[in-house]
Amino acid sequence: MTRMTPFSSPLLLGFDTIEKTLERVAKSGDGYPPYNIERLRGTNGSGDRLRITLAVAGFSESDLEVTVEDNELVVRGRQNDDTEREFLHRGIAARQFQRIFVLADGMKVAGAELRNGLLAIDLDRPEPERLVRKINISVAD
Repeated sequence: MTRMTPFSSPLLLGFDTIEKTLERVAKSGDGYPPYNIERLRGTNGSGDRLRITLAVAGFSESDLEVTVEDNELVVRGRQNDDTEREFLHRGIAARQFQRIFVLADGMKVAGAELRNGLLAIDLDRPEPERLVRKINISVAD
């Protein structure tokens, strides 16, 4: 018996890469670090922006890396264990993380800012273009 997916419909042609991307993102199920995604309304007719805010308390700018790889925004955090300090209790772990956000075509990263333990990444969201193109039909009799 074959597995039916939402993208198995004969009306959805060429969406197999989207299905694979969704499966990959769903498998990266670690909830750390927590994040918010908000819409920032544009002013003076400019398009909307999106802001992703990640809670990265304890990470400095040098511990964080934000990259765009193909159509994915990748945020990585790496902290080094401080071997010079002796902890009696260690409740704040120095853990690494990688968080991946899939970007739609045309989305661009406008900038990133670290303030008070929150990493804010702004994304420009382009206005979608409505494209209508007439296809000529050739007669083969």
